[in-house]
Amino acid sequence: MRIALVTDAWAPQVNGVVRTLEAVRATLERQGHSVAVISPDLYASLPCPTYPEIRLAIASSRSVGQRIAGFGADAVHLATEGPLCLAARRWCLRHGLPFTTAYHTQFPDYVEKRTGMPAAWIWRYIRWFHAPARAVLVSTPSIRRTLAAHGVAHLRHWGRGVDLAQFTPDAPPPPAFAGLARPIQLYVGRVAVEKNIAAFLATRHPGTRVVVGDGPARAELERLYPDALFLGALGGRALAGAYAGADVLVFPSRTDTFGLVMIEALACGTPVAAYPVSGPVDVLTAATGAMREDLGAAIAEALTRDRTACAAYGRSFSWEASAAQFLSALAPIAAAEAA
Repeated sequence: MRIALVTDAWAPQVNGVVRTLEAVRATLERQGHSVAVISPDLYASLPCPTYPEIRLAIASSRSVGQRIAGFGADAVHLATEGPLCLAARRWCLRHGLPFTTAYHTQFPDYVEKRTGMPAAWIWRYIRWFHAPARAVLVSTPSIRRTLAAHGVAHLRHWGRGVDLAQFTPDAPPPPAFAGLARPIQLYVGRVAVEKNIAAFLATRHPGTRVVVGDGPARAELERLYPDALFLGALGGRALAGAYAGADVLVFPSRTDTFGLVMIEALACGTPVAAYPVSGPVDVLTAATGAMREDLGAAIAEALTRDRTACAAYGRSFSWEASAAQFLSALAPIAAAEAA
């Protein structure tokens, strides 16, 4: 199948959305499918207000449609709700072509945290954007319930996976971990206000707090929490080593739809501490982590979990299963034209 994947989130951005799309594309291509990524790097762009690392493409529906048509797409998937996917949406509707969408990000909550704009206003846009989609792909049961409660229909499950060759318990820890006071409590992800990292850094469990990742809040957090170690962004085997070398992964976000870093950490044998919110409640089990409104208590409890059980559970998430779910949800253009 020839799949046009339109997305406002793509490299050089480093986040769970981009990593998911890259992994699923690679898996589909190994299986013999062709995937054309239509992303902001193909167009002139502007920095996103309050988030300059994210580029907003300046693209007409015609220009995006020409790429889809020129590729000869058998199916079209719109991965995000930004301007590039909005242009693709207009083109598909104008030409009567079916498409699928996905809900990767708690966009209403993010906008509210960054701008103070009521989330209810953004939910109106979310409902409108996804309404014509043949299927809206969601990663967890709790996000599915949230979307249904806000009037979004045609929901289909699309889980996440782990690169099991990369993320293993024997990955060597980074040299920076040598000599650190234990337990090492690790955060991995974007360093941004919506990730609630300050709640983690403010906990007082003995040991060392380590942050892996980069983003607009890093400088301020380094100033406020000088006792924490900030390592910047890591990838591949170096990231796996950070997971494997830590004693617990702390996932302080209250706004993520899934939390890819949790299953990567688990595959490396590292338990997870989190709040009892969407994402963690869908991913973690009593044997692999702890969820408490008191994050410090969750950290203490997670440290008692068996690392072998964590690794076994983490290995149950595969990109092959994720790609199969994605593929089965697509709306073939030929079938729509025949009807």
